[in-house]
Amino acid sequence: MPTLGLNHYTTLVERWTLPMKFPLCVLVMLCLMTSARAALPGDGADGKRLHDAHCLQCHDTGVYTRKGPRVRSLDELKHQLQDCSHMAKAPFSPAQMQNVVRYLNDHFYHFP
Repeated sequence: MPTLGLNHYTTLVERWTLPMKFPLCVLVMLCLMTSARAALPGDGADGKRLHDAHCLQCHDTGVYTRKGPRVRSLDELKHQLQDCSHMAKAPFSPAQMQNVVRYLNDHFYHFP
């Protein structure tokens, strides 16, 4: 029985692993993005409750999904929320602000 040379074995391994590299990279990137989002502190359920009670008095959720949003980062989201809570006369505590930021980021913005 003839033995396969090292070059033949390497070619077989490369043929099998090359198509597997892309899906593996995508999986790793998704895991990293999910873990970064999960690392954002706050209680999203309480953030939704606060959002629905205060923010929906002035606008609906379409403001978060409109084309060309004004908010382009997590810092801008925090700043915008401070402005909105001031205008709505709904002074949130720092913990409440973080909860609303968590809710908005988890459901609409998805910033890392």
